[in-house]
Amino acid sequence: MRIVQILPVLAFGDAVGNDTRALKDALSEAGYETEIYAAVIDERLPQGTAQPFERLGKLTANDIVIYHLSNGHRLNYEIEKLGGKKVIIYHNITPERYFEKYNRDACANCVQGIKAAKRLAKTADYAIAVSEYNKQDLIRLGFTCDIEVLPILIPFEDYEKKPNAGVLRRYDDDYVNILFTGRIVPNKKQEDVIETFYYYKKYINPKSRLILAGSYVDVGKYHEKLELFARKLGLADVIFTGQIRFDEILAYYRLADVFLCMSEHEGFCVPLVEAMYFDVPIVARDTSAIGWTLGGSGVLLPDNDPVVAAEMVNRVLTDEALKEKILKNQRTRLQDFDNQKVKTRFLQIIEKIIREN
Repeated sequence: MRIVQILPVLAFGDAVGNDTRALKDALSEAGYETEIYAAVIDERLPQGTAQPFERLGKLTANDIVIYHLSNGHRLNYEIEKLGGKKVIIYHNITPERYFEKYNRDACANCVQGIKAAKRLAKTADYAIAVSEYNKQDLIRLGFTCDIEVLPILIPFEDYEKKPNAGVLRRYDDDYVNILFTGRIVPNKKQEDVIETFYYYKKYINPKSRLILAGSYVDVGKYHEKLELFARKLGLADVIFTGQIRFDEILAYYRLADVFLCMSEHEGFCVPLVEAMYFDVPIVARDTSAIGWTLGGSGVLLPDNDPVVAAEMVNRVLTDEALKEKILKNQRTRLQDFDNQKVKTRFLQIIEKIIREN
């Protein structure tokens, strides 16, 4: 029996790629014969991390195929042709409306992803959703198989690496650092983060800066819109980092005084868990999977009102009792994402699938 994981792109450093590699390690440690196959394999990954999809070969009825679904790709239509039990791990597909004005290809990719997901609903023997929100999404897409909720396996040991000294020197001062990490994409609503920062800086604390750490590759029009918006507001302390090295991300988390998320659509939102890990208090808009990921921790905002959000950021930063309560709740929630706990649950799911095979 083989257990193979398949995905369109195995990228370096992204959440889906990290999850795939961590699951491979868990399967290997448990003694299973396993491999990753991808249409595209990032050249920065160590040799032997994965194999090209074309080398997959024939699968038997006893084999298990784990397919990571997160976008539109030709591989979405190859899975039904393979032998073995089909397990879909759903990382969410962003609604196409967010990309209509900024990237036609990305918009089309989302449309194709949803179309393929509805087709895969008829093929899947089992499904794993990385959040309760994603589970409900799968049900809406027509999945009737058993669906388990299992968080992404996050490599916390990597966060103990040395942060970038240059970034620490540059921004370690008496300014309040408001941080949001994640790709600069329309569904994450960085404009709402900027507007909240405007009210905070203008009316509450002028000695503050906003750090938006994330790549804007393929969504240049949206990034330009954000830059123009910040200039129109007269903001001089909005930092767009662009794509950066991992040690720089570590530095920004260590510098952050508060993590502000105004995202409108998330399937999980790994940065929320990263903020928990670095003991940074979180203020976030209650949309999509965000409330589930926070799991009773952080501060949830009912909408995107920038004045309310700015006042809440200020309260979190100035009310020590509230801040400590928030951090305590975040530390408790962080335990639910413990690597060993998630690995154990994943292997239990695999064992259940094997028994029913």
